[in-house]
Amino acid sequence: MNVASVVASLFNGELPFRVEAYDGSVAEPTVVSAANSTTLTIRRRDAITRVVTHPGELGLARAYVAGDIEIDGDLDPLFELATPPLHKLLSGRTLPSLIGEVGTAAMKPLAPPSIEARPRGVMHSRARDRQAVTHHYDVSNRFYEMVLGPSMTYSCAVFRTPDDTLEEAQTRKVDLVARKLDLQPGTRLLDVGCGWGAMGIHAAKHYGVRVVGVTLSRAQRDYATEAARRAGVSDLVDFRIQDFRDVTDGPFDAVSSIGMSEHVGIKSLPKYTQIIFDLLKPGGRFLNHAIGKPVSFEENPRPTRASEFTRQVQIALGLRGPSKTGSAFINRYVFPDGELHEVGTLVSIFQAHGFEVRDLESLREHYTITLRHWVENLTQRFDEAVEEVGVERARVWRLYMAGSAVAFRRHHLEIHQILSVRPDGGRSGLPLRPDFEPLL
Repeated sequence: MNVASVVASLFNGELPFRVEAYDGSVAEPTVVSAANSTTLTIRRRDAITRVVTHPGELGLARAYVAGDIEIDGDLDPLFELATPPLHKLLSGRTLPSLIGEVGTAAMKPLAPPSIEARPRGVMHSRARDRQAVTHHYDVSNRFYEMVLGPSMTYSCAVFRTPDDTLEEAQTRKVDLVARKLDLQPGTRLLDVGCGWGAMGIHAAKHYGVRVVGVTLSRAQRDYATEAARRAGVSDLVDFRIQDFRDVTDGPFDAVSSIGMSEHVGIKSLPKYTQIIFDLLKPGGRFLNHAIGKPVSFEENPRPTRASEFTRQVQIALGLRGPSKTGSAFINRYVFPDGELHEVGTLVSIFQAHGFEVRDLESLREHYTITLRHWVENLTQRFDEAVEEVGVERARVWRLYMAGSAVAFRRHHLEIHQILSVRPDGGRSGLPLRPDFEPLL
């Protein structure tokens, strides 16, 4: 059996795309599908070596990032149709066939691609957090402009319809956050993990809010400061290179944390929550916008939801260690040390540290649309992206964004906004029936 045939055999006679291999073998699509125009090319035997020596998603991802595998066509239908069969490959069930094709020489591990992250030090220490942030965010502001578009907003947008432009949807998202936080002229907002400044600039420009935005990325801080100057709100915003744990100039009327708590680590969530609580005035609002994971029943097929919830809370409180789950590819190449939490865990920890949780909204379908916009942006300017950040990093972003879009669509990932209030003598400050509909 040749290499292309081994891959085709994973699909039980229903191969949805074309396969070409370095040994000259070819397997044509055998069913009509959206992926028929996509070709998977196994360019070198090194691709097999990487999968054999690391039989999981990491080996396959390394092969793609290194250029041992080429994908010509749309990644989205490829992920949709190929994920279940490829699990057979990733689980190692077909490895004997692959080894038989390439020989035992394929058992010698190869060095990983050069951009693989290996942060040093204690996980979620200040020094290691800076390394993780630098790896992901200090890539190139120009590269992020290519992917994210003019808004430079690196988080889930909010769409009224799928036909909305990405810019319209990103403006709607930051305005939704502003409405939930009830921002008023002259009030103070702390934006934790402020990115390139979109939330803070919007709050200052449209709501007259005084903003402190903190990030560990110098590239982000510099970009945000210049963007605020162009928007004419430099007098209202203060973007800093600062760890949120070092912010001392509270109290604030509101705190936004958009796409930041995933970097905190589950054992540090209680401290994160307590710091934000202490920085807020009584009656102040806290909006946490974060990717999460559904409760998983894979490790134990018969847990109750209550027992899984208890396990997650125990992890967060440091009473037991987390299971070794999550994406090895994402951890090595995209978000080093990132940890996703089940939404119930976040709600429990927030309330355990004094917050009253008042509103929870899922935006899962919105992130699928957002990611597809980003993939399209990168695809259209891929050659420019390669010139800016190198082919390996451009491949990483293409792979992770396309895969994430499918993960959100299939409910393998979630995204929630949780609105909490620091109580003020029993008063929440919210109307009986809040209306958070964005105005813009």
